[in-house]
Amino acid sequence: MTEVKVSKEYKTISEIAGPLIFVEKTEPVAYDELVSVKLSDGSMKRGKVLDSSDKVIVVQVFEGTTGIDRSASVRFLGETMKMPVSKDMLGRILSGAGDPIDGGPPINPEQRLDITGAAINPWARDSPHDFIQTGISTIDGMNTLVRGQKLPIFSGSGLPHNDLALQIARQAKVRGEHEEFAVVFVAMGITNEEKQTFMKEFERTGALKNAVVFLNLADDPATERIVTPRLGLTTAEYMAFELGMQVLVIMTDMTNYCEALRQVGAAREEVPGRRGYPGYMYTDLAQLYERAGRIKDKKGSITQIPILSMPGDDITHPIPDLSGYITEGQIVMSRDLHRAGIYPPVNVSSSLSRLMGGGTGEGRTRADHKGVSDQLYAAYAEGKDLRGLVAIVGKESLSEKDRKLLDFADLFEDRIVRQGADEDRSIEDTLSIAWDILGALDTDQITRIDRKYIEQYLKKKA
Repeated sequence: MTEVKVSKEYKTISEIAGPLIFVEKTEPVAYDELVSVKLSDGSMKRGKVLDSSDKVIVVQVFEGTTGIDRSASVRFLGETMKMPVSKDMLGRILSGAGDPIDGGPPINPEQRLDITGAAINPWARDSPHDFIQTGISTIDGMNTLVRGQKLPIFSGSGLPHNDLALQIARQAKVRGEHEEFAVVFVAMGITNEEKQTFMKEFERTGALKNAVVFLNLADDPATERIVTPRLGLTTAEYMAFELGMQVLVIMTDMTNYCEALRQVGAAREEVPGRRGYPGYMYTDLAQLYERAGRIKDKKGSITQIPILSMPGDDITHPIPDLSGYITEGQIVMSRDLHRAGIYPPVNVSSSLSRLMGGGTGEGRTRADHKGVSDQLYAAYAEGKDLRGLVAIVGKESLSEKDRKLLDFADLFEDRIVRQGADEDRSIEDTLSIAWDILGALDTDQITRIDRKYIEQYLKKKA
C-alpha cells in the first residue's frame, strides 16, 4: 500500500534575511526540496530548501523576500525542482526561471527533468574529440574547440565578450556529417538593454531556430540567477543524450552567477572564503562545468563555453582561477588589442585549448593544422618580444630576419586576430590566411612545420 504524503503548512517563520527565510522545523525536510510560500495578501512565491538542520530550515526564495512577513505560511512540496523539456523548445526565448518571454505558447513538456542533473559515471564518459567550427580564426586555428569540451572565455569589464558570444552562437557548426546541432544560450544578470540586443540579434540572424535562450536580468532576484544555468544545462542534457543532438552551451556572465552565490552566502552568515566568496564556490562551479562531455554509445554531446569578466582584469581572481582549474583551457581577451581597435581582441599568447590535439589533424581539420598553429605561436611570440626591444634600441638596429618577425606580429594581429563581427571563416580560410602571412618570413625561419606542407602550401602563396 502506497503511503500518501500529507503536505503541511507552517507558520513558523523566525527570521528573514536577504533572499532567505528561516523556518522552525517540525517535520523532516529534504535538501533542495521545493517550497511554496503563501503571503498574507494571498499571493504565492516559490523557493527551495537550502539547509536543513535539527531546529531551523533555511529556504531560498526565488522571487525575493519582498512582502513576506512572519504571518506568511510555508508549505514543503516533497519534490525537487524540475525543468519541463521538449524538442519544441528550439527557437524559444525563456526567462531565467524557465518561463517563455517571447510571446509564444507555454512549453508542452515531453519530460520533466531534475535541474541538478544526474551524475555521469566516469567509466561511461567518452573523451572529447571532433572539431566544432566557430568561424573565428583565433579559436579554430589556434585554440581549437572540440566536441564535449568546456572552454571558457576570460574577458574584462567593457570588452566585447557579449558580441563574441553572439557571434559564436550564430556561426558554430559541426562539420561533415549531417548531425543536428543546437545552441543553448544562457545569459545571467544582464541589463534590459542587453536583453533587447540579444533578442533582436537572434531574431535578425535567424540563429534562433537552432537555439534555446534563457535570459536572467540584473533586477531579477539573485537566487533565480543560481537556478538559470541549471535550467539551461538540463535542457542541453535532454537534447544531447535523449535526442542525440550536438549541443553548444554558452553561459554569460559567470561573474554575475558567482556574485549571486556570494550574496546568498552573506545572507546565510557563512564564513567567507577567498575575497568574500563562499568556500564551496569551486564545488558549485564544478557542478555546472562537469555537465559537459560525451557518453559512450550516445550520439549527442555537450560542449560548454562559459564567459566571465575578470574583476579588475585580474586572472588570479577566484572566479577565473577556479574556472581555469576545472575547465580544459581558456580564451583570454586583451584590453590592449581592444584599445587598438581589433575585434575580437583575443590574446592568443595566454590562451590555451588543452584538448586541441583531439580535434585537429587529418580527417578532422587538415593535416598541416597543428604545425601551422605551432609556427604562428612561435613567430608571434618572437615578434612581440622584439617590440619591447625596438622601443629601446630602434628598428634600424635589428637584423633583416628580426625585422621580418616584427612585421609578422603586426600581420598576425591584422589578418588572423582581426575579423568582422559577421565574418564566418571556415578552417580552410583560416589556414589559407596563415600560410599567406607565413610567406612574409624566410623559409629557414619556419621551423615547426613539416617540409612537405611548406612545399605544398607555401609555394602556392609565392
